[in-house]
Amino acid sequence: MQLRPLHDYVIVRRQPQTRLSAGGIVIPDSAAEKPARGEVLAVGRGRFLKHGERVAPDVAPGMQILFARHAGVEISHDGEELLAMRESDILAVLQD
Repeated sequence: MQLRPLHDYVIVRRQPQTRLSAGGIVIPDSAAEKPARGEVLAVGRGRFLKHGERVAPDVAPGMQILFARHAGVEISHDGEELLAMRESDILAVLQD
């Protein structure tokens, strides 16, 4: 089953986080912060302005992004933990 977000929502897969500290200490899952970096999997068609015009999203599937640590809502889809967030919660797009 595919997810298709509505309006200005974006579905994001968090990127795995490094489990070692700078000093080489292994960080347990319970103490590790959730990464604020991810890959866009799906994007809604955009939000509507008050006069009815639709604003197209600035992100597209496959883009690498940065977002606020507590942004979005965690969802489980096909056994995978994903985030559903508004496009406005995205802070930056990472480019090569």
